[in-house]
Amino acid sequence: MEFKDYYATLGLTKSATDAEIKRAYRKLARQHHPDLNPGDKTAETRFKEINEANEVLGDPEKRRKYDELGANWRAYEQAPAGAPAGGPYGPFQDAGGTRYRTMTPEEMEGLFGGQDPFSDFFHTFFGAGGGTSGFTGASGRAGGRRGSRTPPRSRRGRDLEQPVDLTLEEVSAGTTRRLLIQRDGLERTVEVRIPAGVKDGARIRAAGEGGAAGDGGQAGDLYLTVHVRPNPQFERRGQDLYRRVELPVPTAVLGGEVTVPTLGGTPVRLRVPELTGQGRVFRLRGHGLPAVGKPDVRGDMYVTVDLRIPAHLSDDERTHYEALKGIQEPGT
Repeated sequence: MEFKDYYATLGLTKSATDAEIKRAYRKLARQHHPDLNPGDKTAETRFKEINEANEVLGDPEKRRKYDELGANWRAYEQAPAGAPAGGPYGPFQDAGGTRYRTMTPEEMEGLFGGQDPFSDFFHTFFGAGGGTSGFTGASGRAGGRRGSRTPPRSRRGRDLEQPVDLTLEEVSAGTTRRLLIQRDGLERTVEVRIPAGVKDGARIRAAGEGGAAGDGGQAGDLYLTVHVRPNPQFERRGQDLYRRVELPVPTAVLGGEVTVPTLGGTPVRLRVPELTGQGRVFRLRGHGLPAVGKPDVRGDMYVTVDLRIPAHLSDDERTHYEALKGIQEPGT
């Protein structure tokens, strides 16, 4: 069993002050928040770990008890499975002579509160499956009630999955979806906000909007799996967009401007220099897609030039092209 180092989780040492713990938690929670990292399971796991660490270290009493546990956890690590609280592994004395006793499940629930408040570290190391809890607190008294069992935890509701199709325009601006969900035999409408910049395949979580739980437990979550429809004009690569634009031959030769459509609906004017060749690529800064959670941070748009050869020539156009040909090919 591996001991959970909550100080390391927040990037701190045991000597950290309350203010340092608070600052570290706020910074990391903002960085790894699921709403800012949709579909990122690593960020979701880190966010849970960060919240668990803050739940303990952010409370002076919980932190004190956790520090006492940290100093003696190896004695419990070596205890055989199912060792009784009154046996050789508790109560005991450490090198400083302080006596420790095993806390009861009721005390654990009173200390940490709620249903299933922490990770498997607590359920495994602290004996959440039954018998006595392995969490220790300093005391001169004998161990608490032995053989008491942790009350059964309420079953969590089932998570629901729902696919959702988005256009690239909706990805650019962000959008919402109203979904009809059935729970407990009743239909209800759930509105889920989808942040701008979301990627294809991302999972958007709506907490508590999934299946109902038994015995008054916590409802499951609703996950929207994003599918971004192909766009005939734009190709997406991360936050950047790629498209092609036609450029008339006279403009390519002499230079000028060409109108470039954007996802936002407002076209931009691209200035091209003279003698612009077929396939030349121009970058329009800030006209790509936004980063999730950072609408002001946008990618770029890359525009590839396609020379537009006229399908038909007017008499006047033919006259000018023939004159140009005569200049380019003297003597003909």
